[in-house]
Amino acid sequence: MTSALPRFPPHPIRGVRVLHRKQNCAPHFAEMEVDFEPAAEGFAFEVAQGLTVEYEPAEDLPRFFAAAAVGIEEQLSLPEHGVVIATRVVLRRARADAFGSHELAFKIAGHLTARKALGRAGCPRL
Repeated sequence: MTSALPRFPPHPIRGVRVLHRKQNCAPHFAEMEVDFEPAAEGFAFEVAQGLTVEYEPAEDLPRFFAAAAVGIEEQLSLPEHGVVIATRVVLRRARADAFGSHELAFKIAGHLTARKALGRAGCPRL
């Protein structure tokens, strides 16, 4: 008899904050704080209403946030975590830098955020 995989998150996990910074000839910079809320099923990502980020050009920000969402979902979907994704992720805070922020930096920050949330939820396979 097999048991069903646990759902993630088992409870709200708020204030998951990461700073991804790599300084070399191809710098990375992304900082964000997200909340993970239980959902009926699947993965949903949204930006908190009224979120402002001081970054120019501002039209790059939606691409950065979309990359963060991809990173979070990819990390949560890894079979080694042994969870069923049922979450709504809300981006509460973000910072970007003109000399290191790009989609890859935010995608990696998304991966790190998901791993941190899995750890806070007590995921035994981390």
